[in-house]
Amino acid sequence: MTSASDLLGTDDPREAERRARMALARLTDPLLAGAYQEVARFGHVEAVLRLLSGTSSIKGRAATRVAHFDLEADLRATRWSAARVIMPGDDEWPHALDELERPPHCLWLRGSGRLDELTDRGVAVVGARGATAYGEHVASEIGFGVTAARAVVVSGAAYGIDGAAHRGALAAEGPTVAALACGIDRAYPLVHSQLLVDIADGGVVLTEAPPGTAPLRSRFLARNRMIAALSRGTVVVEAGLRSGSLNTARWARDLHRPVMAVPGPVTSASSAGAHDLLRETDAVLVTGADDVLEQVGRMGEHLVPLRRSPERPQDALDPEEFAVWEALSRSTTSDAAKVSLSAGLELIRAQTLLATLEARGLAEHDGRGWLRA
Repeated sequence: MTSASDLLGTDDPREAERRARMALARLTDPLLAGAYQEVARFGHVEAVLRLLSGTSSIKGRAATRVAHFDLEADLRATRWSAARVIMPGDDEWPHALDELERPPHCLWLRGSGRLDELTDRGVAVVGARGATAYGEHVASEIGFGVTAARAVVVSGAAYGIDGAAHRGALAAEGPTVAALACGIDRAYPLVHSQLLVDIADGGVVLTEAPPGTAPLRSRFLARNRMIAALSRGTVVVEAGLRSGSLNTARWARDLHRPVMAVPGPVTSASSAGAHDLLRETDAVLVTGADDVLEQVGRMGEHLVPLRRSPERPQDALDPEEFAVWEALSRSTTSDAAKVSLSAGLELIRAQTLLATLEARGLAEHDGRGWLRA
């Protein structure tokens, strides 16, 4: 019988499991139920041996890929990309991923940050690729603000909201985390090649897809579960009715993490999905980084004071004082009798209150009559 060391190239049980997980990531599609069932029965190493020997219950495309499987090529591509592969049990593995029903088999990482430490304070900021200038501005401001407060932006490095959130975080000179739907050796979109380099310098770029993997739609949807899991809460800045960011929000809700949405113009199709979140779910309306931090912070952290308009001197007046003050004009003088009639007060009471308002600097007498100061 072929041994694990023959197929996986190592006698170290821990390294054999790592390579088996890499093999499953290559041979099976993300979230494939059969793969997780096979692993639950046999473990990763035996599951791969069964798949490679043709005795596995995993069929379909996985069985077809076996003929082209080359683990050594994946190991070389990983080294060439200056990447590392982590799995459950490693110090850097974020325990939050274990809350997923089907967590990644392993992750390819590139960057100088430690994924577990960064995502312990992660905040997902996601939204439309075809974002408006308004949406990109808000995403950038939120990215900057939460990073300045020592939280970490987690997003997908895509066009639009994702890119703006990452750039806001980098502008605050803090780390950020990008989850890709393609291989660690690819930049998607290509125009974000430098952005991914900047993210890796202090932060982390991660993926569950083996090197060389193309960014397919199914991988974006699977990637979204990691963004939600690696964050204390998810903010949807702009989203159309069919936006993939709504899928991230659903994952966050399933994980019992706060979901937040930024309102946009009611006429904007780019905000229709965000508005639906606010109308139809328990998503919280947020307008900036302070609101977001209040939602994701631990109890008592980042409390936002109730917003009020600036207080005016007349706000402190009692009803009778306010009635007298309101009876005055800034441009036309009035005698006390006219003020008392307008305020609905006796003359002596109106005269007393006019003197009180004058002492407070809210009324004045110019020798002809009373004016509002």
